[in-house]
Amino acid sequence: MTTPAPEFSRPVRLDTLGEADRTIEIEASAEERAALAKRFGLLSLDRLVATASLHREGQAVLATGRIEADVAQPCTATGEPVPAAIDESFRLRFIPEDQIGDADEIELSESDCDTIPFAGGQIDIGEAVAETMALALDPFPRSPNADAVLKAAGVLKEDEVETGPFAALKALKDKLGG
Repeated sequence: MTTPAPEFSRPVRLDTLGEADRTIEIEASAEERAALAKRFGLLSLDRLVATASLHREGQAVLATGRIEADVAQPCTATGEPVPAAIDESFRLRFIPEDQIGDADEIELSESDCDTIPFAGGQIDIGEAVAETMALALDPFPRSPNADAVLKAAGVLKEDEVETGPFAALKALKDKLGG
């Protein structure tokens, strides 16, 4: 059974990379953006571009760069479009799959890069860019109408609760004049 190719595949052969930086600019086509929007649950993906600087470090490949995207996500409360502009830098390290066991034991600091396994003689910078963009999305997008829709549906904010653990805190806050 074969795995289907990613929607935004941009393979780079390792034998084309050296220790010197190689800059790659990629842009998703309309068809690729539509497929990625479906995959990531977006209402639209109007633009996805990235610039990456790649170089080899032994068997590993280090990729640094920037992703820019224009998306519309569904509001978590209303389903209305919530537009967002993504402008994220990234730092990724591609390592051979057979070395992934060793990488699992390395403690990473915040300044370290994400590690992506690869097999064969190539990496897929397009798929890495797509996944990095997905991680940059707001996990709980809210439209300007979200509060009104939630209130109309009977959903209360913490400070409106009359019973439960927050009611006692609200009563104390009211008593103290806050």
